[in-house]
Amino acid sequence: MNKYRNTKAANTTKTYNKLEIEDKTGNIYEAISIIAKRSRQINSEIKKELHDKLEEFATHNDSLEEIFENKEQIEVSKFYEKLPKPYAIAVQEWLDNNIYYRDTETEIED
Repeated sequence: MNKYRNTKAANTTKTYNKLEIEDKTGNIYEAISIIAKRSRQINSEIKKELHDKLEEFATHNDSLEEIFENKEQIEVSKFYEKLPKPYAIAVQEWLDNNIYYRDTETEIED
């Protein structure tokens, strides 16, 4: 259903070791910038996937009388609500070395 289902990311607030975060780049701000960009990508992917799934349940009528609760739709919504936040997934990917990045400034100098 979702590739983020089996993530090891924390569902609650967690304190991370600053040295682990900045270790790969040597600069905490650069590392956070990379994580933030990945977090936005993850958020976009999850949002699109949820929208696509909920679109399957959509009725394209203008009548408000035909609106009813759909248990499958509620289950899909609950599943996405229980996922870790995109930033937590991105941090976990960073710590697991699953984010590819490159330093364009050093590439230009070469």
